[in-house]
Amino acid sequence: MQRRLRLRSRQGKPKTDEDLNKIVIVGSPNVGKSVVFNNLTKRYVNVSNYPGTTVEVSRGKAKIGAREIEVIDTPGMYSLLPISEEERVSRSILIKEKPDVVLHVIDAKNLERMLTLTLQLIEAGLPVVVDLNIMDEAQARGLNIDIEKLEQELGVPVVSTVSTTGKGMAILRGRIEEYLQARQGSPT
Repeated sequence: MQRRLRLRSRQGKPKTDEDLNKIVIVGSPNVGKSVVFNNLTKRYVNVSNYPGTTVEVSRGKAKIGAREIEVIDTPGMYSLLPISEEERVSRSILIKEKPDVVLHVIDAKNLERMLTLTLQLIEAGLPVVVDLNIMDEAQARGLNIDIEKLEQELGVPVVSTVSTTGKGMAILRGRIEEYLQARQGSPT
């Protein structure tokens, strides 16, 4: 797999957004995707309508380990088989942007219902990392999710977070960094 450039090329050309690794955040509406996006990007955010639609897409940059990464927050989606304009836009972004990581944010309280999209993403051969968000509410309801077992069953990294408080976000960044290194090698 071709490694993308992080800094200046040998010819001295400045890096562009095309050179950056990309994370595309997907998930159902109201699972905290935008809060995760804000936690990852911290500063730079560009909200715009997707070309030809009224659907908003947020783009920003995050520093994960030694890498500067473009982060894209997509509209809510339930399936890779789109039935709404929002789902069509999200699916189009997954296809056209060729992300290095697809961060699937899941409401941990509704794990079973949310895993359908996870399985579709994995079956499509996308580089998935799962974020079990809203874990505090799931635990308050008495739900005990064995993250290690879920990770083994899915065959992709799984992390739990409470994005509104920032709990687990450092671990999420670390897992994304490890995943990128395993897929592409260390940044140079």
